[in-house]
Amino acid sequence: MLPRPKPGDSEDDLLRYQEQFLASRSEPAVRIIRKVDKRKGETESSEGLNEQRNRDVVSIQGIPEEPPPLNSVPPKKSRFKTQNVQFEDEDPEERINRHDKHVTVVLSKIIERDTSAVPVTFPAFTGAAFPKACHRSEVQGQIPSPLGRKSIFAQKMMLQKAKENGLLAKEASQSAMERIPTRASDDVEMKMQIHQHPDPTSRLISGDGLGKPDSASEVKQIQWENEQRLKSMSEVEILEEQRKLISQLDPRLVAFVKSKMSSASLTNTDLEMSRPDKQRSENEEIMELETTAEMEDESSDRDLCPPITVDELPVKPKEGWVHMDKLEPEKLEWLRDLPPSRKKGTKKAMQARFDFSGSLIPPTADLPTHLGLHHHGEEPELAGYSLQELFHLSRSKVTQQRTLAFTTLARVLHKVHLGELASMVKGRIISTLLDAGLLFLLRFALDDNVEVVIAGAVRALWALLVVPNDEECLDRTFSWLHGMFTFPLLPMEESDDEEEDEVDENGKKETVEEKEARKQDHEVAQADIIKGLLKMKLLHRLRYILEVFRPGPRVVQDMLEILIRICRHSAAAASQVLDCPRLMETIISEFLPCSWTSPSMQGHRPTLERPHGLPVAGAMKLIRVLASTGRHACARLLNNYKIRARLLRFIAVEPEDLLLEACEAKKLSLEALRMWCVAAGYGQACDLYRDMYPVLIRMLQSIPELMSKETSLEPFSNLTLQRAETLLLLLTTVTQTAGSTEELKANQMGESESALPPPPPLDWSQVAGLQPFIKASLKTCLRWLTEPIHWENVHMLAAAHLVYLGSFYSQLYVQSTFCPVDTLQEIEALTSEVLLPLIGHQTVLNMIDHLRQFSALCAPTSCAASREIIHGLPGFGCSEGMNVSNLSDAKSPFPFLMGLFYVLDSITNVHKGLACKFLSVLVSPRLLDYLCSSCSALPSFSLSSAWLLRHEYHLQYLLLKLACKQMPLKAEVSQQITVYHKIAMAMLPRLLPGSEYQAHELLSTMIFNPSFIPEGRCGGPEAVDLSQLLRLGDGDQCSLSSQFTESTTGTLLREAYANLASLRGCYLTHLAHLEPSVLRSRDIYLGHTPFVCSQMLSELTGPVVPSDWAFLPLVSLYEQTAKEESSGRTVESVSVTSKEAVTHCLQWLLILETWHEDALKSVPPAAKFCRLACIFLSGSDLFRERPVQRFLWALLLALCRPTQLNALDLTVPPPGLASFHDFYSSLLVQFEAVSFGDPLFGCFLLVPLQRHYSMELKLAVFGEHIGLLRSFGVSLAQLPIPLEKFTSPPEDSLPLLRSYFRALVTGSLRLTWCPVLYAVAIAHVNAFIFSQDTKNQEIDMERKSLLRKTYFLTNEVLKNHLLLFKMPRADIKLGFEMFEKLPPIRDKRLNAVLRKENGTD
Repeated sequence: MLPRPKPGDSEDDLLRYQEQFLASRSEPAVRIIRKVDKRKGETESSEGLNEQRNRDVVSIQGIPEEPPPLNSVPPKKSRFKTQNVQFEDEDPEERINRHDKHVTVVLSKIIERDTSAVPVTFPAFTGAAFPKACHRSEVQGQIPSPLGRKSIFAQKMMLQKAKENGLLAKEASQSAMERIPTRASDDVEMKMQIHQHPDPTSRLISGDGLGKPDSASEVKQIQWENEQRLKSMSEVEILEEQRKLISQLDPRLVAFVKSKMSSASLTNTDLEMSRPDKQRSENEEIMELETTAEMEDESSDRDLCPPITVDELPVKPKEGWVHMDKLEPEKLEWLRDLPPSRKKGTKKAMQARFDFSGSLIPPTADLPTHLGLHHHGEEPELAGYSLQELFHLSRSKVTQQRTLAFTTLARVLHKVHLGELASMVKGRIISTLLDAGLLFLLRFALDDNVEVVIAGAVRALWALLVVPNDEECLDRTFSWLHGMFTFPLLPMEESDDEEEDEVDENGKKETVEEKEARKQDHEVAQADIIKGLLKMKLLHRLRYILEVFRPGPRVVQDMLEILIRICRHSAAAASQVLDCPRLMETIISEFLPCSWTSPSMQGHRPTLERPHGLPVAGAMKLIRVLASTGRHACARLLNNYKIRARLLRFIAVEPEDLLLEACEAKKLSLEALRMWCVAAGYGQACDLYRDMYPVLIRMLQSIPELMSKETSLEPFSNLTLQRAETLLLLLTTVTQTAGSTEELKANQMGESESALPPPPPLDWSQVAGLQPFIKASLKTCLRWLTEPIHWENVHMLAAAHLVYLGSFYSQLYVQSTFCPVDTLQEIEALTSEVLLPLIGHQTVLNMIDHLRQFSALCAPTSCAASREIIHGLPGFGCSEGMNVSNLSDAKSPFPFLMGLFYVLDSITNVHKGLACKFLSVLVSPRLLDYLCSSCSALPSFSLSSAWLLRHEYHLQYLLLKLACKQMPLKAEVSQQITVYHKIAMAMLPRLLPGSEYQAHELLSTMIFNPSFIPEGRCGGPEAVDLSQLLRLGDGDQCSLSSQFTESTTGTLLREAYANLASLRGCYLTHLAHLEPSVLRSRDIYLGHTPFVCSQMLSELTGPVVPSDWAFLPLVSLYEQTAKEESSGRTVESVSVTSKEAVTHCLQWLLILETWHEDALKSVPPAAKFCRLACIFLSGSDLFRERPVQRFLWALLLALCRPTQLNALDLTVPPPGLASFHDFYSSLLVQFEAVSFGDPLFGCFLLVPLQRHYSMELKLAVFGEHIGLLRSFGVSLAQLPIPLEKFTSPPEDSLPLLRSYFRALVTGSLRLTWCPVLYAVAIAHVNAFIFSQDTKNQEIDMERKSLLRKTYFLTNEVLKNHLLLFKMPRADIKLGFEMFEKLPPIRDKRLNAVLRKENGTD
């Protein structure tokens, strides 16, 4: 086998391989064939054939030798190509002999040019011995070369010709810019001068199409007439005709004419030769003429300014400078002064330009050029750089330009996050930058090897991802009640119905993880920016920068905050941060060391060049956020990375002794305490409590000193107060953990020992002694209530005290050491000394009064994001400088009132007799006003509002619990109990993930509590019956139809009220799927810290309970039935349990619709109608059950009240339905199959047939389902809707009118079968045939046709009904009133139609 060439073989090896191959006489891998020259065709000379055979052509199987022809144009033939082909192995002598020609062949073709008429010029005589040498500078200074570059000799000859023709050198070298006309009139003048000496031959007209022998004379005659016509026209007329002509001609023809004129002008006149603007077309000139004078004034200075001269240069070129001997004006334009800036504003949108600080520069700003804001090509007179120019600079090869671009982009993004540019820029800046590829630009810039570029890219990425105000708000609310728990910053998922699930070879559907892995980087980043960055290996690059480049303090801080933002995205993202190789090791070893040296001191302030080797508060915050994502992540940090030792190191020492800057030391100590709080929230790191007990007691005893006015004036006093609040929160979580120890030890004896966490090394006796210290500290804090200004600084610290006391008493009564007598006396003392004076203080009353001002429910704009929100990068929407008050504001009353109500709830659980002493709070007019306002509010569902609403719902829940305890005791609360029931009903469908336990408690203890529905025991059912009787006397159609129901509404309400306990059980059963979430939420709310899995709540996908939760049993049964029918099983009847669930649901809906109508205001009437109609589709006999019939009739009557009926909109699909038309068609099919003429079912089908609803619904009845009219036996007395709703206004749809008439004539619609629709059809057909509207001829012809057909009907009864109909009336058996005889106007109309018909016949 022959060897093959390998990489690394030399040229000698290749030659040896070739010799071996030729010696073996093997078949070559390719075949050499002769390829015919397609330009020569089939006729070739023998010489050409011989030369063609010498060409090597490679042929590949499966591919044609010649490409297919692209067009039908014959191939071009070259006479020289074959003769010029040469080969290396050809003999040069043979090639010379073949191409050599005899001298006679050349000389015989020489023709001498006639020079008799050429003038002879002699050179000028000089006194010099030799002619003077021609220098370049002399030629260039005398005459320019407008037609491109020319040699020195050519320029000299042009100068000599100009002198011979009598032209001055100065005139010949005049610049082209001076000859260009500055106005339209000069341009026309120039053209007129050209026309005064016209060319005798036309450049456009050739005369070929005239077909005459003297076509040349005809062309000259046409040319002469054109010239005379132009001479007789004025300048304005020429321009006007030119404009008209160009607007009428084909653009391609105009381009052809301009090309002819430009080519001729370049060869005929020196004027046109000297134009430097030869690319400018006449189309552009016309566009200039059409612009307004205002635009000409603005652009005249910029467009027509002369080129720069040597005198205008700031630095004069000297002799000897390389490449500076020739002046190039087009390259020196940037040295000229800038055009004048815009003097006046304009309504026209302009490109946004920013300075280096990220601020927007107005177009009218006149800034000096030394600021460096004018170095851009577009609009050089405007200062600042656009986003496009910054993108261009970011890809520059110059390091300073890239750094400047990234830094400026970072400052622009930061101001966008602050909301400073929202009102000044039209459009979305961040969305525009992301669409332009900002994310990938920054990611690529991080891979640079220049440190300053990396710093700029990190800063820009920080400005894109991190919102400092969000972090400040989260830190401020950390010490609130359950403030450690936050929502993940995940983008809300958008439903993608169009994307189908792909199936693999085995028939399995693709999982979500496989879909994510299949997506490209840009697809992932478009939906979720954080996921896109993680997919692009951002974490590995950040670790490399920290480890290898070791950047400065600001870059390190930015990178830590970027990692914090990634961890807040989700638990999965935090897990990737924790699992990134050497990332956490680098951060902890470099920025959280246990020992370090003091930074260098300059004066009195420490300076920091490199933060490596020094503790950084941002690193501790990153550890804290990582730990909050899950108990397992927290355990890894504590055990694998030795965070316990660092907590001891940073907490045991006072911040002043940490050898760091004062601010950084306080932040580090604060973050260490917060990290300990997070760990204690899982029942972990509680062993540190024993070691740190003396330090904690010392810190606790120093809290009263921190609340003094002198301390508030010290620098960083806010950090000091936050540290005290965090200390109290730490003691709260430790107390909750100690309170769960006995329960864990007791449960370990059971069977589920392996599923329970181990009990913490802490018991109740170790924390019981903290309560006296905190109680005394609270009394000291409450002394500042009399000074409102200072109270604003310490009220959150007071709230932390109250939260601790509430947690202490909530855990106390479940301990084995609980002493009831001592505890009750202690609680009574606390109530009389602290709580009662507190709730009656004017400052607290003012705080209750301010609830509406800071509420996220009553003031939705307070939680609305004032900055740009990106779908792929969600945030909490916090912005500084907001004009409205915010629930998380430092002055917000919510944290203090939550702590107050929490401690009131805890002590009333222990001492129930104290509940009546707090009555004044519940019946406060200010509080009731706030609660009523929150009931009527419609909160928006978004991440920016959810984290605030969660705290507000918690406050309302505590108020409801207090009201529930007061109910059997005080009558004053019973008078206002309806308000609290409305609050409970309004809050249930609003509760967010993490509040499942509160939803369960609302359903269990409040919503179905008979005490919260006083109408049932105070004559409510009787009042409803009396109201119906009064409306019956007034002739109300809804009340008239109620006479045919088996039971009155009052009787049904009395039955439902007595069955409230069963109703509660029914709904709790249908919400049983939430049990795991309820248990997790219960552990969080009750403080069972060892059972808490994560302090990051579930993803914010929607409320816990749907807004139509009251219809949940009906919807569940309908979905179950539809699922069974889709699998091929027919559902004939439902189970007894399902029938009871449907009955209970209808009973609860009747209570709400009658007594608490506002509770279902979030459900549109169309959605109510569809969900009630689902009963008819859930089995074939369910709607015929007697309990279901009774309550469904009552609900239909409630739904047909005028207010509900007017709000019933069926044009838009209700929530949960793709199309109402399809749903109604299924109802029609079900009615034909199983209804047996049931009047209740018929009334439901009649509701969508009202006049103002879609014509398609009526056509469905009178078209494909016309057979059901035979069993549509709803009488006029049973109709719950006024008949006028069906007959007014008159129908104008011809297809529907034809269907009405056809059904009447054919007998498909009869009075005895379907009296309601019979009256409707008679009314509409009568109104149509006797209408006087004749605007449309087609409608008029149809009207006359129906009238003639009506007159000739053989059914006299139907004929009289159609002709003598007067008006609809539901109170008579016929359904409408008739004339005794035909009115004169109708008689006249009928005779006119019949007479016309007879006349035509």
